Amino acid sequence: MLHHLLQGLRRPLTEPPPPPDPETAALAARLDHEARRKLGQSLSIRLVDAGSCNGCELEINALNNAFNDLERYGLKFVASPRHADVLLVTGPVTKNMREALERTYRAIPNPKWVVAVGDCGADGGIFAGSYAVSGGVSTVVPVDLVIRGCPPTPKQLLQGLLALFGD
Repeated sequence: MLHHLLQGLRRPLTEPPPPPDPETAALAARLDHEARRKLGQSLSIRLVDAGSCNGCELEINALNNAFNDLERYGLKFVASPRHADVLLVTGPVTKNMREALERTYRAIPNPKWVVAVGDCGADGGIFAGSYAVSGGVSTVVPVDLVIRGCPPTPKQLLQGLLALFGD
């Protein structure tokens, strides 16, 4: 046992980080520039899981990991909807989350954008028609943008958010 412990101390037990993706970094920098140009501030995002399988959340969390680190570009996830510019909604809206989503939407100050993330957020995905699901996000709150995918990649998420500011 001591041999295994000492072996772990001599060499790192983690994998080396992947090489940085310059395309993702350029997208994030462009998104921050457009947000500052249109809003006068960096983009604040409020995430609501309305009943997803958490696949989309894993990809959204990848935007904030050590490799992508969106906060260095000024993009941030906020805990309070009162501080948000964008409401990012994942999953089909379950009947238990419907009221919470409506309240969150009303709490976000204008101007605000709603983004439905993933195929489930768009139209209910594989959960459409279930007794526990109200439907896609647009059945509950007005949606400005849909980012399709099951789940969408971090790069697709950034491209979608950038589309909010398209001229």
